Amino acid sequence: MKLDIDKDLLPIKAHYFFFMGSLGPILPQMVMFGRQLGVSPTVMGFFLSILPFLYFFAKPLVGMLADYFSKARKIIFLSLVAIMTLSYAGYIFLPQQTSQNSFNVTDILGCDELNTQNSDVCLNYHTVVCELPESSFNNRTDSTKLKITRLHGEKILCHKDIEDLTINSQINCITTEDIEAPSCFYKTWTFWTFITLTYLGTIGFNVGNSISDAICFDVLGESRHMKYGNQRIYGSIGFAITSLIAGYAMDLNGNDFTAAILLVLAFGLLDMFSIAKLKMPKLYSSESIFKDVTRLLRHRKIAIFIAFATIAGIFDSFIFYYMFWHLEDVAERVGLKNHVKLIEGMTIAAECLFGEVLFFLISGKIIKKLGYVHCLSFCFFCYSLRLLFISMISSPWHLVIVEILMQGCTYALSYTCIVAYAAVIAPPGTSATVQGIVAGMDDGLGFAIGSFAGGFLFQTVGGKRSFQIYACLAFVTCIAHILLRPTSTHEIRTSVKESNNEMKERQAKTEIEEEKLNQNT
Repeated sequence: MKLDIDKDLLPIKAHYFFFMGSLGPILPQMVMFGRQLGVSPTVMGFFLSILPFLYFFAKPLVGMLADYFSKARKIIFLSLVAIMTLSYAGYIFLPQQTSQNSFNVTDILGCDELNTQNSDVCLNYHTVVCELPESSFNNRTDSTKLKITRLHGEKILCHKDIEDLTINSQINCITTEDIEAPSCFYKTWTFWTFITLTYLGTIGFNVGNSISDAICFDVLGESRHMKYGNQRIYGSIGFAITSLIAGYAMDLNGNDFTAAILLVLAFGLLDMFSIAKLKMPKLYSSESIFKDVTRLLRHRKIAIFIAFATIAGIFDSFIFYYMFWHLEDVAERVGLKNHVKLIEGMTIAAECLFGEVLFFLISGKIIKKLGYVHCLSFCFFCYSLRLLFISMISSPWHLVIVEILMQGCTYALSYTCIVAYAAVIAPPGTSATVQGIVAGMDDGLGFAIGSFAGGFLFQTVGGKRSFQIYACLAFVTCIAHILLRPTSTHEIRTSVKESNNEMKERQAKTEIEEEKLNQNT
């Protein structure tokens, strides 16, 4: 399929490519970075559930500021991208644990001695499996593998039966299992720096993303709204390329995140340059943004639409935060832990280059054919299949196939359907505000519920059962959406459009009167 490239739209295409490209190396691995530090699923879920509430309020607030100070849109946009880039790049200052290390047996202490010597050190403990030559054991001949506890951040290991080991033996240790950190770990600067940087970076990304969509629809104009997907595909391409490169680099360097963080910084800076080249269109200004938006939200069908957009965010959140956690558990069981970062990178590349690119290109045609209501119902049905298939994988490589088939008809199509509908119903001069409200409910409130409930389920029943439960919920949502939104959106779109046209006519009359007044003076 031919990509229709309009030179006037090149800056917005470049923005999406570099913006999403800066997120590809770190966003899918953010939870795994926390896991590497020692953050448990429950603690991670708790803090991730708070985070979306922050941009639930930040998105419409910043959107309203962007609409009110329309001439400062570019500055607001640049500031958000700068906050996001610098925050995620700040991960480089946090301690990292690579997956493979070599130690001498002389480094190993008795665990009681270790705890006594480090009673004031609140760092995370990990269990590592160590390969030892048979000559290392005094009283054991059953295996050359031994589980030894490692104090994270230090080259200090302990073993409860230290007398079993012979001194001066060379060993190789591979991290295979995470143990929840002691409670005092959550009072350290390492943990709270990670949380602060994650909050700032993710708020910058999510708010910047909704402003991106608002600006994109403003640049396209009403006649080209259905071409949104043709711009957004470049974000998927950038995300795929950088996530694949980062995954390969981390596999080569024992899960070291340095290369990924440098990619974040490079692409973030290039994105700021592309934003600087954007030409912002002249927009209608709203006499009262709050009044116009409030009038819109009084429509019952609009409220139902926003409720289901929130539910879509719940499913996206659970997949986004816990799919790779489940994948790494599967990889550990089948002995593919050493290649898991490459598989994760290939999974993201498959999602973006095969699923998202195709569906972003044809999303406009699908929405025209099915309509917004039936299109979103179809997406919920596909979510139920995707979540079920993820729960059934027996090898990490199976996830690549699942995501090739299911990412496009779930995330890409539902996202386009939601933001395009928000652009259609937005009163003149309120595009960023309306996109902020819808996005705040989708990946704000929805992500909060999904991440918190997902963390609790994951900790309680495990990854496989959690994905099965979410699959059932997605199917129930599909049925509910069909029952609650059975009619065409034509009536609501017509009434909203008539209201918007009236505001445009009033705006035009006001501009004519102001021009006459200026001529007379």
